[in-house]
Parts: sequence; structure tokens; C-alpha cells
Amino acid sequence: MANTVLISILCQDRPGLVAELTGRLFDLGANLGDTTCAVLGGALEITAVCDLPDHLAAGKVEQELRSLPSLKEAQLSVAPFAYQPAHAPTAHITHRIEITGKDSPGLVARLSEVLYEFGANIVRLNAERVPGGDGAKYIVRIAAWVPPEKATTCMATIANTAAQLHMTCWWDEA
Repeated sequence: MANTVLISILCQDRPGLVAELTGRLFDLGANLGDTTCAVLGGALEITAVCDLPDHLAAGKVEQELRSLPSLKEAQLSVAPFAYQPAHAPTAHITHRIEITGKDSPGLVARLSEVLYEFGANIVRLNAERVPGGDGAKYIVRIAAWVPPEKATTCMATIANTAAQLHMTCWWDEA
């Protein structure tokens, strides 16, 4: 029987880091579940739900990961995962949304409020400021579960919200 932990890492980004980390976890007998990895500025953030064999304690995993040269200075934790490791139905992606335009403070708040208003659940969100010659371009990508009976109206409201902010909106069903 496996025990489930949450591994959280924030460290300097560099090529090969994910391979090094996941290779060590595999060597320890750990089994990755839901995992996210994102470059944030010059850092790399990795979060993973991971099943460990009974004989392997969270503290030992943390010690092993800290022994990797690239993670010596990382913010790193391995802690018990107290939540259900399987997705609820509202965690399955039904729609992918992309909003693009000039940086508009409050955009993510407005979009998330619209989704909440329609009973939708944000499964993944990525927001990125891309420098350019005529100011920063902002890109928001959202993967969401939207109740089927509200999907058409919800997507129209998202598109209208983007248009009010002079941004473009693209979406499709997953």
C-alpha cells in the first residue's frame, strides 16, 4: 500500500532539472500522480502528488532530493497529501480559453469572477506578461470545467469581458 505526499519545489531554472528530479523519484520507487511544472521568471516551480512505497518516508524523499546538486538551494518540501488523489468531476477540462492583449490589471480577477458566476471550475491557469516594443502583451490561458447547460452563455460572457478590455478571446471545447 502506498502513502501519498505533495512535493513542492521552487528553484533556479535550468535545462535537465525535471529529468534529474523525476529520475531520482523513479529510482526511489515513487510513482508520480498529478504534476505541474512552470517557469516563473528565472525560477522553476514543480508541484507533484506522488505515491511512495510503504517503506519510504516523506523525510527520506526530501533528504534524497536535497542531495541533488541542482536542488541544494531550492525551497523544497515533501509533506503528506491529505486530499483525495483522484479528480472530482468538476476537475475535468471541458473548455480551453485564451485571452490576449495589453496588460490590464484585474483581468484574472474579472475572468475568474465570471467563471465562478456560471458555476465553472478553473482547472489550470497560466498568465504571462510578454515584453514587446509597444508595451507588455498579456496572455491568460485557462483550462476550465464549465457546466454543460451554462457553457454557451459563459463563453459569450468571457468573450464580452475580454472585448470590453480591448483584448482578444479564443476558446474551444476540450
